[in-house]
Amino acid sequence: MSVHVIFEPTKCQGYANCLIEAPEIWDFDEENNRAVLRLAEPDDALRRKAEASARCCPAQAIRLQELTP
Repeated sequence: MSVHVIFEPTKCQGYANCLIEAPEIWDFDEENNRAVLRLAEPDDALRRKAEASARCCPAQAIRLQELTP
């Protein structure tokens, strides 16, 4: 089952832990000092990385929602 990444940029504190965990999903806007979601619906191969990026966010700006087929 796939997931949808929900990102709340106003909560982002610029730690970039998400980018470290999943560079395929995240980018970083240095001008605004915050993460940028590049891939809102990662495939199953990137699911674990998406989960890790949500877990490691100290600002809790990332959560995942299961997609139903």
